[in-house]
Amino acid sequence: MSFTVIANTETMPYMDWLEHRKAGIGGSDAAVVCGISRYKSPVELWMEKTHQMPAREAGEAAYWGTQLEGLVRAEFTKRTGIEVEHRMELLRSDEHPFMQANLDGTCVHPELGPCIFEAKTASAFKAGEWEDGIPDEYFLQVQHYMAVTGYGCCYIAALIGGNTFRWKFVPRDEELIAMLVQLEADFWQHVQSETPPPLDGSNASARFLAERFPNSMSNSRIELPNQAEHLIHQYDEASQQIKLLTERKQEAENLLKEMLGSHETGTSGDHLVTWKNVVQERLDTKTLKAEHPTLYKKYANPTSCRRFTIKNL
Repeated sequence: MSFTVIANTETMPYMDWLEHRKAGIGGSDAAVVCGISRYKSPVELWMEKTHQMPAREAGEAAYWGTQLEGLVRAEFTKRTGIEVEHRMELLRSDEHPFMQANLDGTCVHPELGPCIFEAKTASAFKAGEWEDGIPDEYFLQVQHYMAVTGYGCCYIAALIGGNTFRWKFVPRDEELIAMLVQLEADFWQHVQSETPPPLDGSNASARFLAERFPNSMSNSRIELPNQAEHLIHQYDEASQQIKLLTERKQEAENLLKEMLGSHETGTSGDHLVTWKNVVQERLDTKTLKAEHPTLYKKYANPTSCRRFTIKNL
C-alpha cells in the first residue's frame, strides 16, 4: 500500500487546512463515519464535506493539544528511547484516494518497521479511558492512518490532566481496516452523490436537525410516510422505559438519602455517597420583572426553539 504527500502543513493557515480536509476523509473523521463520535453526526460531517456547513473551528482543547504536541513527543522519546520524526504533511492513499492522513509523527519499530506516532492531550476526567487501552475514536483514527500509509503499527502517547503520562502500542488490525475502508467508501459515495446518510440517535444528529430546520411554517401539515407509525411506537416505548428507569433511579436516591439522614457522606464498599448543602445564587426573574419591568425588558433576551410532541388526534 502506498500514499502520496498532497500538501505541506508547516505554514498552512488553519482554514486552508480545513479546505484540504474536505477533499477526503481524515483520521478524526473515522469515528464519525462509524457512528461512534460523541461530538459529531455522520450527517454533519457529510454537510461539511459537501460545503453545506462550515467546519467547526478548533476550540481551546484542540488549540492546547496542538501546542503541547511537541512536549508529548519529546516525553515519549525520553521514556522509551524511540526517536520520533515530526511530520507536517497531508497524505492521501493511492489505493483509496478518499482516505487522507495528517500524522503527528513517525518512528521505527524494531520488528515491524515504519510506525505511526500520535500525540494526544486529555482531561483528567477521561483518565479511565486510558487505563486498559485507548478511547475507541482514537483506535479508529490510528487504524485509519495505518490503512492510508500501509504501516504495521502505531505508538500513541497522551498527557492526561496535565500531570499524567501514558503511552500505548497499537498493532495493525487487518479485519478492522477492511471494515473501515468499506464504511468510508460508502460514506464517500454519499458525499459524491450529495445524498445525506441516515440520521441516528446521537445528540449531534439532534443538533444538526435543530440547526438545519430552526423554524416551522405556521399552521402547515403533511401526511407522514408509512414508516412513521413504527417510529412513533419506538418513541412511545422508549418514553415509557425512560419514565420507569427515572422512577427506579429516584427510588434508589430517596432510600439512600434516608440512610444518610443528617450525615453529609456515607460509604458502602468502594463507593462514597454524598448529600451536601450547596449554596447557589440565582436571579429571581419573577421579582425582577414585577419590581423593575423596564430593566427586565432591557436585558431579557427572547429565545426560540421548535418543541417536538406526539399526541393522539
